[in-house]
Amino acid sequence: MATLSDAHSESFRLSMLINDKRYRSYTFQFIALLLLIAAFSYLGYNLVKNLQAAGLNISYKFLGDPAGYDINQRLVEYDKTSSHWRASVVGVLNTLLVAVVGCFFATIIGVVVGVLRLSNNWIVSKLMSVYVEIFRNVPVLIWILIIMAVFIAVLPQPRDFRGANAEASMLFDLFAFTGRGFYLPRPYFAAEWATGATGWLIVIALLIAGFFGARTISRNATKTQEATGVRPTTWYWTLGVWFGPLIIACFVMGLSWEIPELKGFNFSGGIFARNSFIALTFALSIYTAAFIAENVRAGILSVSKGQTEAAASLGLRPNRIMNLVILPQALRVIIPPLISHFLNLTKNSSLAIAVGYMDLTGTLGGITLNQTGRAIESVLLLMAFYLTISLSISAIMNAYNKSIALKER
Repeated sequence: MATLSDAHSESFRLSMLINDKRYRSYTFQFIALLLLIAAFSYLGYNLVKNLQAAGLNISYKFLGDPAGYDINQRLVEYDKTSSHWRASVVGVLNTLLVAVVGCFFATIIGVVVGVLRLSNNWIVSKLMSVYVEIFRNVPVLIWILIIMAVFIAVLPQPRDFRGANAEASMLFDLFAFTGRGFYLPRPYFAAEWATGATGWLIVIALLIAGFFGARTISRNATKTQEATGVRPTTWYWTLGVWFGPLIIACFVMGLSWEIPELKGFNFSGGIFARNSFIALTFALSIYTAAFIAENVRAGILSVSKGQTEAAASLGLRPNRIMNLVILPQALRVIIPPLISHFLNLTKNSSLAIAVGYMDLTGTLGGITLNQTGRAIESVLLLMAFYLTISLSISAIMNAYNKSIALKER
């Protein structure tokens, strides 16, 4: 009787790296990696040799030298005697402030505009279309300059708030909107043990705890709905978890408000948001929102009309259909391009110097670079920061995108 036996496995030979398709792709990738390393090594060696020939060397000691210049918008303590490193930190925080606030408002405006573009009201739909086409097809730098010019020309100056015959007045005696910027009430904690950063760290901790508590309540409600078919009412529990401990903590820490007051030729006290920050953030928000609106519209249109008709046949109202049926499915189409828009807004914030807002490009990449002459070091730090923030945004958004992706059984 004939018997079948397994063929002996072929022994590995160097020629298989090219001839065998199992190894060929790895071989070419390894060769490409070696060539890339060699190219960067040559460029780095050439840079070092040229610097040595010019009597220069790469050093970051200049970051410890006094900066010697003012920064008009800052979130931490800073003065002329602070180091260049401190000035860079102020620039980083200013950039992150624009990026976070801009992404927040751009998302809200973009979602609203995207939904309204599909409105059955012809006027509303066309107005949103005009908004999208105008803002998408004009460079963002133009919008920054236009909005800055409008703020300076239209809004009153602090001197217009003075006297009985003042031409302008504060809104609710709390807010002052001027051509120099916006003056807002500043919250602070009166309790000695909660002054400074301590009180705000407690607030942040409570907000994080409230977020996870609200998620736990929502998960339990979902389990109950899957088991019984009826979803329990949880909104009051959610509000209690979010705001209950926060209100109690603010009361214990003695939450108070510092109201801006007109003294001399300007307002003092409260929070001062410069017109450059407002103009930059507003321009980036409405510009990016135009692109987000198109993604939202595309995501909504990607959901089958049968989903809407089925939800309507169950008696759901249009707003509930949008919130519970359409948008959750549309998010899988909206989120991937949304990541790119967030990255573009963050990088477009480097145009801040056009309106005098001192972000990282204006501090480290501007005044510090010109004062110290350390162009290579400053540019490398700029690249490292923008690369880090871009990768962080991508990681966070990709994690969220993965969490809402369809999961096969």
